[in-house]
Amino acid sequence: MSPRPRSVSDEEVLAATARVISRDGPAQLTVAAVAAEAGFAPSSLMQRFGSKRALLLAFAERGAAGVGALFERARARHADPLEALEAALLLMAAPVRTPAEMANHLAMLQMDLADPEFRRHAVAHGRALRREAERLLAAAIERRLADGDPATLAGAVQIAFNGALVTWAIHAEGTLERHVRRVLPIVLGHVPQRSAGRRVRRTSAPSDG
Repeated sequence: MSPRPRSVSDEEVLAATARVISRDGPAQLTVAAVAAEAGFAPSSLMQRFGSKRALLLAFAERGAAGVGALFERARARHADPLEALEAALLLMAAPVRTPAEMANHLAMLQMDLADPEFRRHAVAHGRALRREAERLLAAAIERRLADGDPATLAGAVQIAFNGALVTWAIHAEGTLERHVRRVLPIVLGHVPQRSAGRRVRRTSAPSDG
C-alpha cells in the first residue's frame, strides 16, 4: 500500500511563493512554479487558492501579519532592545540575497502601490514595522538612550531601512547585511546615551573603509 501524499500547509505554500517571487518576480510567477517549489500538485494549489492573484494576495497578507512574530523572534534572542531591533531588520532583509532578487521584490512593491487590494496589505506591513520598532525604541529610551521620541525614531528607522535596501541594490557594494547594520547607527548616531555605572559607548556609523 503506497503512503498517502504529504499534506502541504498554507504556510509552506506561501513560503514557496516568496522564493519564486525572489527568483522570477511576480509577473513571471506561475501557479505551476509555486506548486513545484512547494512539492504540491498545481491542481490542488488552484483548488486551495483559486487563482494566481488570490495566491499573491494571500502572500501579501501573510507578510503583513507576520511582522509581529518576526519581531518576537528577535526579542526572544536579544534582551537589549536595540540589538533586537537590528536583528528584526536583518530577518526582514534575509530573503533577499542579490540585487536581482531585490528587483523582483520591488516589482511586487509596484503591484502593492498600484492595486488597492494589495496596497492595504502593504500599508498594514509598514504600520506593523513602525509599531514594533517604536515599541523597542521606547524600551531603549527607558534603558540606555537619554532622549528621543520613539515614534519619530521609528519612522526614521523605517525610512533608513527601506533606503538601505534600495541603495544596496543600486550600488551592489558589500553585503545587504552590512547595509542593514548601518541603519541604527545612522538614525541614532546623534542621540545621547545614558551612563549607568559604566559609560555606554555612543552609537556611531561604521566607516565605508
